[in-house]
Amino acid sequence: MKTRYSQEFREQAVQKLLQRGDKTIECIAVELNINLFTLKHWLGKYRSETMSTHKSAKRPVDWTVEERFQALMSSHGLEAEALNAFCRGQGLFAHHLDAWKQDFINANNRPDQEPSHKSLRDENKQLKKDLNRKEKALAEAAALLVLQKKFQAFWEEKAS
Repeated sequence: MKTRYSQEFREQAVQKLLQRGDKTIECIAVELNINLFTLKHWLGKYRSETMSTHKSAKRPVDWTVEERFQALMSSHGLEAEALNAFCRGQGLFAHHLDAWKQDFINANNRPDQEPSHKSLRDENKQLKKDLNRKEKALAEAAALLVLQKKFQAFWEEKAS
């Protein structure tokens, strides 16, 4: 005959198992008069449920810039225990906040030092140089065209 255990009993058994100290799982199973494999199954189910709820929490590297900024603003001025409590609630550590703060500071202090900005500046400079050269060539061609038309008009007047 198979005994069915209440949900409360299962939860209490798992909690006792998690707080067993030096006792083995087998010892706890004997104390509770439960099959060892049943207790292991309950423990595995508990861990998979708690892991699935923790997986939904975002890792610090997955936070967007806006979320990081909001976390920095929310934690500004918090000291020691209050800061640690805030971090636990967000799934962060204080060093994440410190690193994000430094990233924001460094981004504002050196906007033109990134290699992409340097290459864009160099490309812009080259394009301006090419544009200037082409404008001069176009102006020269226009001047030659005007002179050519004047020359043709001059010779037409002389021939008539």
